[in-house]
Amino acid sequence: MTATPVKGPASYFPSIEKKYGRPVAEWQELIRTSPLTRHMELVAWLKTDHGLGHGHANALVAHTLAEGTA
Repeated sequence: MTATPVKGPASYFPSIEKKYGRPVAEWQELIRTSPLTRHMELVAWLKTDHGLGHGHANALVAHTLAEGTA
């Protein structure tokens, strides 16, 4: 049996961790504790303040917001 490939925003997670040297959980915590709440505001913040590329920032924000803050 082969593992089902990861799809959607989570498919970016291994490359995000490798490129930026932080675990995804740490990025998600930053997103959850940010005073920003809108998707594109968070994406822009990750890009400008943390140096993430657009695709990586977008994937992290989309996945984190879809999970909620619980």
